[in-house]
Amino acid sequence: MTSVEVSLKSLLTEVEGSLGAAVVDYNSGMALGTLGGGKDLDLSVAAAGNTDVIRAKMRTMQTLGLKDKIEDILITLGTQYHLIRPATGRSGNGLFIYLVIDKGRSNLAMARHHLKRTEEYLEV
Repeated sequence: MTSVEVSLKSLLTEVEGSLGAAVVDYNSGMALGTLGGGKDLDLSVAAAGNTDVIRAKMRTMQTLGLKDKIEDILITLGTQYHLIRPATGRSGNGLFIYLVIDKGRSNLAMARHHLKRTEEYLEV
């Protein structure tokens, strides 16, 4: 099990092209931790906004009667990928991990793999 800080550092160092990462409580929209970002990527604002994305998808699944779970949500921009992965571990219920990567320098499949592994070992 790894802490939020260690998990975020791991994502930024192991995923080539990482621009920023956050662990977010989607009940409140508050980031429990952020790393990276910058003037063009305010991770606290992005965390709050992506809370709406995950809530909307969960409502839609419930309305449709889907009994499945979200593995991750991918938002593709012109130069970036934004990945959202709900944490399902024993201490992660109600949380998601948010990762932003550079589209030209990153391997999306490897980023998803690292995100999954991070989610499995996250301890809050």
